[in-house]
Amino acid sequence: MPRVFIAVGSNLGEREQNIQRAETLLRESRGIYKVRSSKIRETNPVGGPPQGKFLNGVWEVTTILAARELFRLVQEIENRLGRTRAERNEPRIIDLDILSYDGLILKDPDLEIPHPRLHERRFVLEPLAELDPYWLHPVFDKTPIDFLEEMEVRERDPES
Repeated sequence: MPRVFIAVGSNLGEREQNIQRAETLLRESRGIYKVRSSKIRETNPVGGPPQGKFLNGVWEVTTILAARELFRLVQEIENRLGRTRAERNEPRIIDLDILSYDGLILKDPDLEIPHPRLHERRFVLEPLAELDPYWLHPVFDKTPIDFLEEMEVRERDPES
């Protein structure tokens, strides 16, 4: 069965409860067989209008759903929990992003796998490394640890 990583975040309302409700809805969905969760971290928002801090984590999911079916399911969960999409990077009750789908490389207007910015986001890489430090990015052929180490070097010496 395909192994998938999904990023989860919330910065509106009862953030922890929003994440728990989304995880429950995912676990109860047909075609989902296993969900393993990283630790949830509080992080600063990246981009968008001024907004509050996020709670972020990553789920490792085993599923029989195809990538597009899973994409529809996570959007349905977001919608059920009250997610709106008025502005890019706006505050959100829940945000679910498919980070990777069993090594698949897909680039469509509405769905890109692996997620196009996962390698740039500490709030994704740290929980991903917690779940599987040896997961290999199918495009860059690097692990979450590799990306995090590169971030550390850039932060220490921005000219390197």
